[in-house]
Amino acid sequence: MTFELDGDYIPLCDLLKFCQITDSGGAAKHLVAEGRVRVDGRVELRKACKIRAGQVVTGEGYTIRVV
Repeated sequence: MTFELDGDYIPLCDLLKFCQITDSGGAAKHLVAEGRVRVDGRVELRKACKIRAGQVVTGEGYTIRVV
């Protein structure tokens, strides 16, 4: 899926929740803390990591391209 960024960035957990990868922010934080989210191919453990245009967020069963 493609996510169109409205500002300079979106926090990783907010992106996961907004794209309906998780049902809540708490579930998104848990997913990140378990090391089950990758940003540009690398495991990302920072829940509030700033995701900017051009980055790709992936995990089990999903790929989000941020534009």
